[in-house]
Amino acid sequence: MKTLSEYLIILIPILVNIGIFHTLKTVKALPIISSVIILVLSILLYFKSPMENETFFITKFTALLLTMISSIYLLSVLYSLDYIKSLKGIIKEKTYYVLLNLFVATMIFSIIINNYGLMWVGVELTTVTSALLITTEFSETSLESTWRYIIVVSAGVTIALFSVILIYSQYHTLTITQILSQKTDNLVIRAAVGLALIGFGTKVGVFPMYTWLPDAHSEAPSPVSALFSGVLLPVALYVLYRIYEIDPLTNLFIAFSLISIATASIILMYQWHIKRMFAYSTIENMNLALLGLAIGQPIGALILLISHAFGKAAAFYSSGVVIESLNEKKIENISGLHNKLKITSSSLLLSSLAVTGTPPFGTFIGEFLILQSLVKEGYLTEFIILVLLLAMAFISINYHVSKMIFTKDENKENNHKEPKLLSTISLISSLISLGIGIFLIILGVIQ
Repeated sequence: MKTLSEYLIILIPILVNIGIFHTLKTVKALPIISSVIILVLSILLYFKSPMENETFFITKFTALLLTMISSIYLLSVLYSLDYIKSLKGIIKEKTYYVLLNLFVATMIFSIIINNYGLMWVGVELTTVTSALLITTEFSETSLESTWRYIIVVSAGVTIALFSVILIYSQYHTLTITQILSQKTDNLVIRAAVGLALIGFGTKVGVFPMYTWLPDAHSEAPSPVSALFSGVLLPVALYVLYRIYEIDPLTNLFIAFSLISIATASIILMYQWHIKRMFAYSTIENMNLALLGLAIGQPIGALILLISHAFGKAAAFYSSGVVIESLNEKKIENISGLHNKLKITSSSLLLSSLAVTGTPPFGTFIGEFLILQSLVKEGYLTEFIILVLLLAMAFISINYHVSKMIFTKDENKENNHKEPKLLSTISLISSLISLGIGIFLIILGVIQ
């Protein structure tokens, strides 16, 4: 009975797929029920944690990640109701929801299981369940992006497998709690942690194995992009962090984080595709969270991850509305959104402010705590470099977004009908990120 809720939180999104044998209406309704139940169970697990046994290992950190997963799951399902229609490719509407449910189940499994080997299995299963979702719109570019996603991520996860093998060779067990209670420092374990950085870092978006990310995010349907950016990458980051805890290679992780942030920030200056822009922003945010975890600031990293999840989900939801309404993906060809899509333009502006760490959004709180820790730990050079890189990303994204929203459109005709449900969901998601920041400021997190 003690582990019933843990089993349920994995099994519910799998069991609801029985609806595939019923009507499409049922198939659409069941994921909503599933996501709500998982959200409730996640909140309950937060108050029951920490919990550990031979099967599961759940801390308050894990429970908050579960709450984040279930929340974005719910928002993406609701968004999909009006966004996913009349699919003509290999993925039909029923199949789409089945894959979405399985995708969420594999992510939940990956972060609550008390075994490094099974964590690896969970991360590999996220690739299997999510790859076909990228092909939902069945274009030539989406098929190419799926192929690249499978090849690059599979190569990374294979490298991660060698990391797990090395860990087992030293401890003769893969149980996380046992290993963390008897940590050792030797060349083999350092090699295992280094390989994990490259292997699981592929899923996180760490340089140089991030190349799949912009393609997959830009070609996947917007609700799937939201799950990729807001949830999948933090799940992979959590797995990487658990291995990092065995033997922290702080300087190595900081170096790769800064290189990755620098790469994303530079590319953002020249980005032309609205969804690819937010994909590179994800690389920046994930590596900033990785840096926070590496220097011993898990609270700041967690705040950043959760706030970013809602902000970035809103960014992709808004982008989806823009692309569908205007049939345009190029930033330079999008203008006058304030007059064409009022709710969506508000959401797009708020979400861009959220993902760039603007106060008082929750992402700002997370970034502030991480930067503060850098100074306290004596990484002054890294602090200066990071501030400059974050400023570059901030200016680039908000310049592009402001241009799309406020630049006057030469075509004064406004015959674009704004989808109210999609726009409202995107606005709600961006406001949650803002609400998190205001709540934390009231609590006095920043002093």
